Amino acid sequence: MSNQRTLTTTLNTVLRQLKENPLNWALLAMLAYLVRAYTTSGKPKIEEAKHPEVLVFKNYTPIELLPFDGLGKDGRILMAVNGSIYDVSRGRNFYGPGMCGPYANFAGRDASRGLAKNSFDLDMLTDPNEAIDKLEDLNADEWESLREWEQHFASKYLLVGKLVENHQ
Repeated sequence: MSNQRTLTTTLNTVLRQLKENPLNWALLAMLAYLVRAYTTSGKPKIEEAKHPEVLVFKNYTPIELLPFDGLGKDGRILMAVNGSIYDVSRGRNFYGPGMCGPYANFAGRDASRGLAKNSFDLDMLTDPNEAIDKLEDLNADEWESLREWEQHFASKYLLVGKLVENHQ
């Protein structure tokens, strides 16, 4: 009980001294600063700036495009739309591998026919070993849909290449 009484008396004395002499406030603030400076680490951790990955515009064949389905070690997802290739990696929730997104079938592939017909079925994809789909059988509405998709991709994603035939 006497320890508690001594603590209470000491606390009351300190509070009275702070109230009576404003200089004690400054001393208390300096003490708090020194304790904080002593107990925290010296230098703040600053991460070294990293140069962003350089992407080179290049031609891709349908076969070269296949590995960019989001499953590779770099995780990039590329998609061809009407002959243009876009890096859609930041849209992983839509274009990601497996069942991650509704457009996952199009990752690493030419998505032109599927987008034009608003279909995500696998039969909308051309075999990468065959010639690029010329889309000659599309009607006017389907071409308009494809152009709208192309504008969407051009405004939202980075254009990284052009789709060319396998033998080029």
